[in-house]
Amino acid sequence: MEISRNPASAIAPGTILYRMSWKKTLLTAVMFAFGLLMIVPFLWMISTSFKSPDEVFSYPISWIPSHPVLDHHIKVWTGANSFVTYYKNSLKIAVICTIGATLLSAFAAYGFSRIEFKGRNALFMVYLSMMMIPPQVLFVPKFIIFNQIGIYNTHWALILPGLFTIFGVFLMRQFFMSIPQDITESAFIDGAGHFRIFWQLMVPLAKPALATLAIIDFSWHWNDYENALVFLINRDLYTVPLGMQNFILEFNIDYNGMMAATTAGIVPMLVVFLIGQNYIIQGITGSAVKG
Repeated sequence: MEISRNPASAIAPGTILYRMSWKKTLLTAVMFAFGLLMIVPFLWMISTSFKSPDEVFSYPISWIPSHPVLDHHIKVWTGANSFVTYYKNSLKIAVICTIGATLLSAFAAYGFSRIEFKGRNALFMVYLSMMMIPPQVLFVPKFIIFNQIGIYNTHWALILPGLFTIFGVFLMRQFFMSIPQDITESAFIDGAGHFRIFWQLMVPLAKPALATLAIIDFSWHWNDYENALVFLINRDLYTVPLGMQNFILEFNIDYNGMMAATTAGIVPMLVVFLIGQNYIIQGITGSAVKG
């Protein structure tokens, strides 16, 4: 009688599948627990926006308000400092910066990945090293420049620097580098130029990377507080993060109003994420089908 020397052969296939299923279930449960832990602050934020001031710090926490009120949400949009203006300003800055930064990053990334010129890699490394400079270091130089050219205390002080992102160029370049060089070489043989290759060949293939960059860039500009605080003085130019200061009163803080404004403030980010997620999924699916 011949005895198998491989111990794994003695284990039934059903047992192996059971062990893999058990590990996957445990991992899913752990990730689900971490996901709930991250959602808890958002649930408290939404719950607080419908509570009365007396219920904000009640213990134990009442996740469902005993008497839900809409006054705080109404006050955000119709009060003395209406968030309608802040919303318009934030959308204006975030949308222009996102579209401009995404396109300019794709253009620059195409040049760094597909156009051969002397010192290309060295120039890219120098450009990439600028990420190590803290943004706070540039506040004073930008203040002096913006004041001299007359765009201080205007939205252009936030839009013009927001059109350029080093991280976006790096992200798009890495994606373009993953596309086989044979594709662009074949297009050159067929008589296409760089501009046509970029728009008709590279951009459709780069939808997942473009959507990812757009989501990240929009969230950056939508939540930007420091630049708006430094370069904007006129209250009519305030963005949503600056508008949150209206709820910090002289002797106390209006937590209910602040949570209502914050709840309204995350809606555009959720919309952008859902739209961008569809493009990411379509790009991944299309790549899988082509592969």
